[in-house]
Amino acid sequence: MKMGRDLDEKTLSQDGSDAEFHPSDSDSDLERGHNARRKTIYRFQRSNPPSAYSSSSRETSGSHQHLLQTSSNKRKSSFYAYKVPQKVTKYCCWALLSTLIIFILTLIRASYLSSRQVEMGTVEKSPPKPPPWESFPFLKRYHGGIRTLGPKKANVPEYPRDDAEMGNTTTNTTVTFVEQKPLPKSIPFDPYPELGKDYPEKHECFLDLDGTIQIPRVHYYPGVTNGFPDAVMGSYQVLGLRDDICFERFGRLGPYGYGYSIKRGGTGAGLHGDREGADEVWREREDATELDYTSIKWAKLQVACAAKNAARFSSLDQSPARDLFLDSPTDQGQELQEEKKEDEPAIEVESKLGRRDDGEVSAASGNANATTAETEKTEKHVALLPRTAVLIRTWWDYQYRTEDILYLRSLITELSLLSGGEFTVHFLVHVRDDNAPIWADKKIYDRILENALPAEFRGMGTLWSERQMGLIYGGIQESFFRDLPVHGVYRSTFMPVQYFSHQHPEYDFVWNWEMDVRYTGHWYHFFDRVRRWTEAQPRKGLWERNGRFYIPSVHGSWEDFKQMVRVQTEMGTDSPNNIWSGLKPPAGSDSRKIPGAPASQPKSDKPIWGPEAPPDILASQDDDPIPPTTHEKDRYEWGVGEEADLISFNPLFDPDGTTWFFTEDMTGYNTTSSLPPRRAAITTTSRLSKRLLTLMHRETVLKHHTMFSEMWPASISLHHGLKAVYAPHPMYIDRRWPTQYLASVMNAGRNGASGGARTSVYGGREHNFKGTTWFYDAG
Repeated sequence: MKMGRDLDEKTLSQDGSDAEFHPSDSDSDLERGHNARRKTIYRFQRSNPPSAYSSSSRETSGSHQHLLQTSSNKRKSSFYAYKVPQKVTKYCCWALLSTLIIFILTLIRASYLSSRQVEMGTVEKSPPKPPPWESFPFLKRYHGGIRTLGPKKANVPEYPRDDAEMGNTTTNTTVTFVEQKPLPKSIPFDPYPELGKDYPEKHECFLDLDGTIQIPRVHYYPGVTNGFPDAVMGSYQVLGLRDDICFERFGRLGPYGYGYSIKRGGTGAGLHGDREGADEVWREREDATELDYTSIKWAKLQVACAAKNAARFSSLDQSPARDLFLDSPTDQGQELQEEKKEDEPAIEVESKLGRRDDGEVSAASGNANATTAETEKTEKHVALLPRTAVLIRTWWDYQYRTEDILYLRSLITELSLLSGGEFTVHFLVHVRDDNAPIWADKKIYDRILENALPAEFRGMGTLWSERQMGLIYGGIQESFFRDLPVHGVYRSTFMPVQYFSHQHPEYDFVWNWEMDVRYTGHWYHFFDRVRRWTEAQPRKGLWERNGRFYIPSVHGSWEDFKQMVRVQTEMGTDSPNNIWSGLKPPAGSDSRKIPGAPASQPKSDKPIWGPEAPPDILASQDDDPIPPTTHEKDRYEWGVGEEADLISFNPLFDPDGTTWFFTEDMTGYNTTSSLPPRRAAITTTSRLSKRLLTLMHRETVLKHHTMFSEMWPASISLHHGLKAVYAPHPMYIDRRWPTQYLASVMNAGRNGASGGARTSVYGGREHNFKGTTWFYDAG
């Protein structure tokens, strides 16, 4: 027991040494012995704690130990079991401090470099990885030359071919000539159809008011050049266009001043180099000489031609403009004087075709009696033709080049004069100075219009400005989407078009035509075939077909393509692109929070059948077309023979969920719960019916609705159930794309469509249109 008491008096110091406390130290030897013994017993007890199954009753009870002292020893021993060395602690502190200092210095340096970048401008970054199409080789047979012409059926196109699908880029595209073939004789091209006895007779128009200068015709060569590629998207055969002929520069542009000097009335272009075949254009003329265009006045010629063939059209009535703000004048010239009212024929023609100068009125009055007689003679005819205006979009300081002049002459001649007045070519001139009061002062209006157009086209223009559109279409909420005004030409291209149609109801259709559009073939042939094909399209599956590119080498015939679209709509596809196509959120959700975010949506698509209207469009919809039967019962009959209200040359894609920049640019609509259904077509080149333009005008005036230019006509057609058609015109490409890959890129949206998903080609992937022949940024 004494040993136990001695242990109680002993404690373990912090550094592990023993410390003793005794009342006296008289016998040092005895004390050292006790100390050694205590150390031995203590170490033994630490290494051998008491066991519950010990045979010793003393050990079992543990009564020889002080409980409080034992617990304290255990706690201290566990707490001080390990001590971090002082050097390690010091190094860790230094490392932490150094890290903080380096981080602070890095932030200071980044802030300094950022401010320097702002001062010096943007710094060039390393170029991004080029897109896959840049690795495809260029095609080589687009410029074979007319001496390699051969029959279309015998031609082996360089592209698309099976070896392109297999990745074979070593195809021999060279042509070896055994002998120099003589140049074939060119042939005049005449695409104007014979309409039959149910239509009034067409009267020939001339390039002078006296009817003596015959209009020269465009010439072509039969066949195609050796190895010439086929169109990779769209089709000649589907639209009924001629693909077995070849137009070259002298045959196509020679009749309009190409190939002879300015002194002789030409443009002075095409005077050098190989000129073989340049004279063939003029040999059919009686005097076999070039035409002098310096004295041509196209406005007078169009008016005289339309008046001469007035019996062919349903109506030419147009009230003469009396106010420059409420009425847009279509011709620049003097007002009719009151004393000319007794000349009834002249007044009749004037009221039909708008204001002209005195020369035009006198020229038209010469044919007025014949026109009146022809009208009486053809009252028995029941088939009349619609009138169409072609609005050339230009601006007041546009610099007209020689090529522009040739292009405009071909449009007027082929669409208006040679057709007997079916088309009227007109300039819609944008006055970019909003401070010019063109709606308030006639002298200012006439002066600006006279300076805005070349001399030969004067009298064919209508001025408009963005401020004028703001006055006419007031009350529209200004959002400045992407810092652009809502009445600006970029966001509201069709405002002046719909107002022009409102002021000129004599036109059943209006083509909105950009100045940079070119076509290597004949204008009337193209316009007429597109109109006929769109008229024959049934409405069943139309919107679904409109949303896809047609690639014949992948999709087969048009009938195969139509059935493929039907299956994709009804069954859906297993394309991984559908992961990003849940774009129509449930009712009550806000689709704008996460643009393009996936949402719960069925795999198949609901076909569009009739109007797809948002809840806040015009209340009175009595005139909207109603399907005569259900979608399932229709046998592709509804819509056949119906003129299209909208004709587009690019797919009418669904912008919902795509990365297209203007998918949410809409004004005046209720978007609190969801966005209205929309469709869009890139580029505004299109044909619009009077019915569609009237609805657009009323939606803008009465409901203050509008959308981005490329969405507006297609979306109104969708909302009101109008017939909108994408015409799959031929499109070429400059590289050897694998056609399956091309189809997967162009139709990369939801269920094989071009839109409806983030993977759509529209938006961030529009670089894939580089090298094609139809896109605003194809160069």
